[in-house]
Amino acid sequence: MPLHGKTALVTGASRGIGRAVAIRLASDGANVAINFAGNLEKAQEVKAIIEANGGNAMLVQCDVSDFNAVEQMIKQITDNWKSIDILINNAGITRDALLLRMKPDDFDAVINTNLKGVFNCTKLVSKQMLKQRSGRIVNMSSVVALEGNAGQTNYAAAKAGIIGFTKSAARELAPRGITVNAVAPGFIETDMTNAIPDEIKHSTADKIPVGRLGRTEDIANAVAFLVSDQADYITGQVLAVDGGLAM
Repeated sequence: MPLHGKTALVTGASRGIGRAVAIRLASDGANVAINFAGNLEKAQEVKAIIEANGGNAMLVQCDVSDFNAVEQMIKQITDNWKSIDILINNAGITRDALLLRMKPDDFDAVINTNLKGVFNCTKLVSKQMLKQRSGRIVNMSSVVALEGNAGQTNYAAAKAGIIGFTKSAARELAPRGITVNAVAPGFIETDMTNAIPDEIKHSTADKIPVGRLGRTEDIANAVAFLVSDQADYITGQVLAVDGGLAM
């Protein structure tokens, strides 16, 4: 169990990619703090799965766009497990619309959760990691940050911002033994994509060189590598996990 004795905070862990990452890190031995914004039932499901497999988990409800709330969340985790060794900034929302129809509030909401949330969590967790002189931070970007996507100027801007944030934070924190990397998922099968008509999903899969949509486990595997000791010499990188979609 390569992460035995370590504590991981996974934001937006009640479903989708965050859920898969939380379960995978727990299976590798980490104590996992499951952050969620509102869906307690789904978060409890993730906790139950982890505990049923012999892992340790706790629930921490928090809107990551709220700096003070994040501060309280970090305190809650460190009071329980003393340290935070791994941070996975995964929490995100969408408010899709074409640029000329997009409401300013919808732009702000996506930036605040998807980008400012990364700042809030990283700033506060890195304080703990600096004391430890070690840590792993993985930020969830997107293929949309690399290629753009009509109807998602807000989402693409936030996810592209995460890439710049990742590289800058990596430079600042590397001397203290903290690595900061990003994962850029492609078209992944989640609750969000399940609502898309089958014909669109099939046409999208045809554009992916490996010939299929991604699974949440594909992303979890990449994250598990980046937080492991095997990735000790990797920082400031963006790992596209997209079946070759953006190459």
